[in-house]
Amino acid sequence: MWKIILLLGLTFANPAFANPSGTIRVIDADTFDIGGDRVRLFGIDAPEIGQPCVLNRQQIDCGRWATDLVKAAFEGQTARCNFREFDRYGRHVATCEVAGRDMGQVIVSAGWAIAYRRYSDLYDLDEKAAAVAGRGLWSATMEEPESYRATSNAAPAAPDPACNIKGNISNNGRIYHRPGNRDYDRTVINTAQGERWFCSTAEAEAAGWRAARN
Repeated sequence: MWKIILLLGLTFANPAFANPSGTIRVIDADTFDIGGDRVRLFGIDAPEIGQPCVLNRQQIDCGRWATDLVKAAFEGQTARCNFREFDRYGRHVATCEVAGRDMGQVIVSAGWAIAYRRYSDLYDLDEKAAAVAGRGLWSATMEEPESYRATSNAAPAAPDPACNIKGNISNNGRIYHRPGNRDYDRTVINTAQGERWFCSTAEAEAAGWRAARN
């Protein structure tokens, strides 16, 4: 019995499984740094940065547009989150609150993201209310983010747009690819296999990666 209690104590003491909390830095409309942890909000899906949509008869970058609105609402504030799981990028998936307000609910209600029904119906009614009122994305013409990601020729975007250098591991060794390199768009990063994202070439080289030739 004491072994089980000890094991449970170690599990809950492990900071990797702690509920993230702290100051918010907005990465995009559904992803944040909160107290130093990368957090993907549970139950919502926002347009990707670079994803086009038509708003007020003009084509815009819908992901950037939504990110700027979320940043204006939450940047620098303090959030408390409830951890659910880790995603394939190693991010915490969680629901988070700011001053008693559910961040996911605020974002979906404003029309800056949609309810991610593939994983949850938590924000289903909030999305429907936003759609009826024509708020945010519901006044635009836009492909659903998941569909856009599936049909895009590019590999999934970096979790942090500021750290978009791809550290790939192949038969040729550890090679990093910068945006504009020949193989950048089709290179997929698998963190479970030791591949990773870098914020600078100096960081990549210090970690043992070398630059792609093209």
